[in-house]
This record gives sequence, structure tokens and C-alpha cells, in this order.
Amino acid sequence: MRLLRLVALAVLISSQWAAPATAITLVLSPTAVAAANELHLFQTEAAAQARCPRDEVVWLNTNTGIYHEKGMRWYGRTKRGAYVCRKEADAAGDRDTRNGQ
Repeated sequence: MRLLRLVALAVLISSQWAAPATAITLVLSPTAVAAANELHLFQTEAAAQARCPRDEVVWLNTNTGIYHEKGMRWYGRTKRGAYVCRKEADAAGDRDTRNGQ
């Protein structure tokens, strides 16, 4: 988020000195694009499913960055966590549990 603010500020400043007919092309690195894709956390499974109707909802342990699928032991049961869309969690660098729990 901080990177996006800096990029937006740079574009704003550079547009002040650019000629009116000049177009500014902004090219973002993959890291900047990933930063722009925020991970949305939800308190209920239904709210997460409304955000991503074609994706699987998983329970993300926010302390560890490990998520659990529905039916697994820790789905919705870790001390700190939230329901998230699986694709968003993957894009944010979180991962699936390796022990199937």
C-alpha cells in the first residue's frame, strides 16, 4: 500500500510539469501489482463467499499465513484468523496446510 501511495504521488508530481498533451504511462512491477491486491478478511464464511462466488473460501490463520479448507480440523478454529478467498490468499503469499488439518 505504501508503494502505491508513492507511485501515485510521483505520477501527480510529474503531471504538474508535463505538457498538457503528454500522456504518462505507468508500468508497475509484479511486486507492486501484488501489493495492490489486498487480502480481504471476513468474519463469516458467507461474507467471504459473497466476495468470491467462483472461488473456494478457506480459513486463514493470520499468525502463520497457513490456510485450512472446509472440513479440515482447524477450519474456523484457530485463535486468530479469518475467512478469505483462496486465490487472494495465494496471491498474498499464504499457503495451504501441509498436514491436512
